[in-house]
Amino acid sequence: MASWNSFPLQVTYEVLGWFAFFSWSISFYPQVILNFRRKSVVGLNFDFVLLNLTKHSSYLIYNASLYFSSAIQNQYFEKYGYGEMIPVAANDVAFSIHAVLLTAITLFQIAIYDRGEQKVSKISIGIVSVAWLTAAVCFFIALPSHSWLWLLSIFNGIQVLMTVIKYIPQAVFNFLRKSTDGFSIGNILLDFSGGVANYLQMVVQSVDQDSWVNFYGNIGKVLLSLISVLFDILFIMQHYVLYPASTKASKLVNSSEQDDQVREHLVTPDQTPQENV
Repeated sequence: MASWNSFPLQVTYEVLGWFAFFSWSISFYPQVILNFRRKSVVGLNFDFVLLNLTKHSSYLIYNASLYFSSAIQNQYFEKYGYGEMIPVAANDVAFSIHAVLLTAITLFQIAIYDRGEQKVSKISIGIVSVAWLTAAVCFFIALPSHSWLWLLSIFNGIQVLMTVIKYIPQAVFNFLRKSTDGFSIGNILLDFSGGVANYLQMVVQSVDQDSWVNFYGNIGKVLLSLISVLFDILFIMQHYVLYPASTKASKLVNSSEQDDQVREHLVTPDQTPQENV
């Protein structure tokens, strides 16, 4: 296994990795807090959450297996060369564990809070079922020959596919409602920062090793970063450019209600003395 050639680049790699971890991890909390404060999940697309759980579970299996299993690491070196570095870092494993936990909490909120007329679509249930069925079939295919690296590539492929699919329901939902109310933009801004840092981390490793093997050796991580950033840009455009009127309207409604209360308060004292007279 290769070692780092430059200590500053190694430090930069670690800093970027943990910055991505904290950005991506914290990005889950604005939505959870928003749901808790409103005691409602109206505006949050349930398909997004269900697909997200499948995505992060698949990514956790990939990251944890490649990071901790020496047998799988040997298969990686046999395929890409013993002079290469494992493309999974400790922050990748930590993020996956945290992501599965927080997504499960969000699903629990969906179960207990006001949902309105929203529900999980049959299409999303079908996609998730096919994804896990495929993973199960591939496990039994890999079992006789112990082709664990190949099996992990399947899980990596599932997480990439889920990454693409999971964003689409929320983007369409925002488009149909012409609003982003109920969907936390703080989540998206943090997700964007994490995606950029995650990609730069891989660039730093490639520069130090003078090799780009880690990019196609962990193509899932590359695509995760790029796809996340692209959809985050779309959500940012929806919130701040395409549908800002919804936020302004809610502020105007609150302002109007406050004005009515003030006027009512001002009128009442004037009327009371007249009645006493």
